[in-house]
Amino acid sequence: MKIDGCGSHARMTRAMASRTHVQRVRILYKTILRLHRGLPAEVRPLGDGYVRDEFRRHKGCVESEAIIFLHEWTNYAITLAEQLGLRGPHTGKPLGRYLKEEDLEKLRDEQVCQLYELMIAAMGKVDGDEKKRT
Repeated sequence: MKIDGCGSHARMTRAMASRTHVQRVRILYKTILRLHRGLPAEVRPLGDGYVRDEFRRHKGCVESEAIIFLHEWTNYAITLAEQLGLRGPHTGKPLGRYLKEEDLEKLRDEQVCQLYELMIAAMGKVDGDEKKRT
């Protein structure tokens, strides 16, 4: 599935509507992993691992959680495609974005801990000390 920024959300929504739930999840998962190929080499394993863990963790979730899960990961895929500049390097943007305070307040304690651990891993720190690179 091609994601290219402008109007991509509508195209992705139409393409996904005719699929079964399992097909939609699989397409989204593979799309995200394909997009990760454009990430810097030092963060790609972290991103791939996080995506795998999250999709595995939500494999048996209830329908209401599945809807939110798919919506958020679809938005992630679209944002990442825009940031990577898949229409050419001139369209790329800086990777990542800041979370709004109201979004942080919606997170459960478990999610806040998970976000913190991800931040530590992305910064390359262990127990407050920087990893030594050899």
